[in-house]
Amino acid sequence: MLRAPARFAGPPLCASSRACVFLPTSPGLQFVGLRWASRRRRGRDRYRWGTDAVLRYRMSSVPASSGVLYFVERGAGPPLVLLHGALLEGRMFEPVLEPLARHHRVIVPDLRGHGKSSGLAPSYAAGQLAADVSRLLGHLGVKSTAVLGYSQGGAVAQQLALDDPGRCKQLVLVCSYAFNGATFRERCEGHLTPWLIRLLGMKRLAALVVSRGLKRVGEARARGLAGLIAAQDEQAMVGVWKGALQFDSRSRLAEIRCPVLIVDGERDEAVPSRHAEELAAGIAGSRRVTVPGADHALIWTHADALAHAANEFLQSAPTG
Repeated sequence: MLRAPARFAGPPLCASSRACVFLPTSPGLQFVGLRWASRRRRGRDRYRWGTDAVLRYRMSSVPASSGVLYFVERGAGPPLVLLHGALLEGRMFEPVLEPLARHHRVIVPDLRGHGKSSGLAPSYAAGQLAADVSRLLGHLGVKSTAVLGYSQGGAVAQQLALDDPGRCKQLVLVCSYAFNGATFRERCEGHLTPWLIRLLGMKRLAALVVSRGLKRVGEARARGLAGLIAAQDEQAMVGVWKGALQFDSRSRLAEIRCPVLIVDGERDEAVPSRHAEELAAGIAGSRRVTVPGADHALIWTHADALAHAANEFLQSAPTG
C-alpha cells in the first residue's frame, strides 16, 4: 500500500483565514475546508476565494436558467474536475486548489442543489448529477478530463465514468465508497439525516454538528463554515441526501476502465477503510493511498498529502 506524505498543519487564522466544519454527509460525519478572504469595497464586505495572480481565475458567466452548473475555473494545463460532497459546494476544495491548479486547468462546479447551482430542480440522484457534469464539460469544450471526487462527489465521479466513459481519462476517489448502506450504522445515519434536516432546518443543523465537537480545528474556523452549511437550501438538501442513499456501484466497478487512484484516511470513521478496500478490489489496476493519521477531514488536515498524491498520480498514470 502506498503511503502519502506527512500531514499538513495549516496556517493560523488571520485576515485571510480557513474554516473547517464537522458535518453529516451520506457517509456519516465529515470535515471540509474553506478559506475566505474579506475585503472592504464601497462600504461592504466582499468575499472571494484565495487567488494567485500567476494562475488564471474564471467564474461561470452562464445564467442559471440555462441549466448549466455554476463553476469556478483556475489554472492551465490538462483539465481536472473537482466534485464536492453532500451539503457543501465547490469551495470545499480551496485547501488543494492552488497546488492542483499549478499543473491543471481545474474546473470546480457546484453540483445540482448546492451553492450557486441550488436553483436547478430535482432529481439529485447520482445519474443526474453526473449528467450535469457531462453537460458542463460539453459547454466548456472539454472532451475528456481527469476527475477527483470527494466523499459523495466520488460517487458522482464513478457514475460519470460508467455513464459517459469517454469523458473520464483518470479518476481520483477520495474518502469515497461504492455503497454506503451496508452496515446498521450507515443505514441509520442515512435515513435519520433527512428527518433531522426537516426538524432542525439548516441553521440549527449547522449549529448542532458544530457543537458535536471539532477536535482538530479551531472554533472560529468551525463557525465560519457552519454559515456555509446554514445557507444551503433545506428542501434541496433533503433531496440530495435521499439521492445519495440510492447510489450503489458495487456490481459495476469492473466496468470502470480508466486509471483510478483511491485515497482514504487511516482513521476515517465516516467512510472506514473497508470502503477503500472494496473499491480497490472491484476496480482492476487501481492504486490506493492511505494517508497516515487522517480521518474524513483529510482535505483540511492533510491538504498537502492529498494534493501530492493526486498530482503524482495524474502526471504518472497513463490516460484511459
